[in-house]
Amino acid sequence: MKIVYYSLTGNVRRFLKRTELTDIYEITEANASETMTEPFILVTGTIGFGEVPAPVEHFLAVNHANLKGVAASGNRNWGNNFAKAGVTISQTYDVPLLMKFELHGTLKDTLEFKEKVVNFDESYGREALQSY
Repeated sequence: MKIVYYSLTGNVRRFLKRTELTDIYEITEANASETMTEPFILVTGTIGFGEVPAPVEHFLAVNHANLKGVAASGNRNWGNNFAKAGVTISQTYDVPLLMKFELHGTLKDTLEFKEKVVNFDESYGREALQSY
């Protein structure tokens, strides 16, 4: 499964690098309007007071039909707004929220995410994928 991500501060990029997954595409300001023709899982950070970053919103406006799941990074200091971008995207596009992780995640978070991605096609629809 392709992983599409946005990383404003580098935390999501570091998180994904540790997974050693190879089919990865980074959303940037320059390519946020490009069309994605295959199914993907989105990983994004949360900005402000729990908002979805603008490049991610632009990307999803064009590509939401291929969105299959979302994971989000955040900072637990924001309380209920921790990784809220993932919750917002999950609810808006009716896809599973695979996980929330803090900043660039722990080794356990990385392994959990990789397992969920590798087993996504088998697991989706058969079990709850959320764990946080």
